[in-house]
Amino acid sequence: MKIFRIIALSLGLVLALNSCRKEAQNPWNIEVKTPAEKVEITDISKAFYNHDLPLEQFSKEFPWFQGTVSDTDFVKRRADEGEKKIYQEAIAKIDQKKLQTDLHDLFSHIKYYFPEFKSPKVYLFSSALQMVQDPIFYDVKGNLLFIDVTGFLGEGNKHYKGLEMYFQKSMNPNNIVPKVAQIFAEGFVKESPDHQKFIDTMILNGKIMILKDAFLPTYPEYLKMNYTQKQYQWAVDNEANIWNYFVENNLIFGDDHRLEDRFIVPGPFSKFYTEIDNESSPQAGVFTGWQICKEYLKEKPDIQLKDFLNTDATVIFNQSGYKPKLK
Repeated sequence: MKIFRIIALSLGLVLALNSCRKEAQNPWNIEVKTPAEKVEITDISKAFYNHDLPLEQFSKEFPWFQGTVSDTDFVKRRADEGEKKIYQEAIAKIDQKKLQTDLHDLFSHIKYYFPEFKSPKVYLFSSALQMVQDPIFYDVKGNLLFIDVTGFLGEGNKHYKGLEMYFQKSMNPNNIVPKVAQIFAEGFVKESPDHQKFIDTMILNGKIMILKDAFLPTYPEYLKMNYTQKQYQWAVDNEANIWNYFVENNLIFGDDHRLEDRFIVPGPFSKFYTEIDNESSPQAGVFTGWQICKEYLKEKPDIQLKDFLNTDATVIFNQSGYKPKLK
């Protein structure tokens, strides 16, 4: 017997109503009076594929880009028309002016909560599809943010043939800023080595999601989870069922590390080991941790964000009063 209900509602109408309701009550939609430093975006690959730019000049401008690749191989890569074509297709999908504005807004919100934060230098580049599954990385020491544009060609793109569809669902241009927010949010949340229970992992990820709420107050919930709208709605509709499953199977305070693979890491779906699995949304544990943290903050509306991040997972769980109701 299925333990999850599949509710046949108009997805567009439900999401629109939920969006309006949340926007009206959004505590994170604050006024940023001291914005972050201006965001500078440099397209490395534009220079890389420019045949009129000598290698010596390119290497001088981007001394760390060549790495251990020999000059001979580097010159061949610059002349590869196939790679250049992939780059041109990818960069054409990126509205760089909008990206600059959106990143500045993101960095300004981060700075609001963490005044010591400095806007990183942002570089766009093409890995020619070599880094599409991990297209964003941050160099802490140099305060440099790198974005591989070939990681955002769009779900179903011909170049992604053979790549699992669940990866592709978050490989659209509108996923760039939420993924950048994820990287910085992870840097502000510290994992305690003493906490190994499932509730600790859920709350750890819930804290990261709360930071994404704070950093991206106007973004839809589904994008912050790297969900599709349909996946987000499934999680909302089945929130109580997910929780009941965790409770009835004694998973909440369990220490089986396989729970992370089943309910935390990205995948095509969550692994309840029931007939509903293929219809479920992935990362049900992350979604649940997020909801627990939201309930805790409702109970503690005056707590400072940094104090919340330093609060023990068990305390957050116990004081949240989290108990979702069946719909």
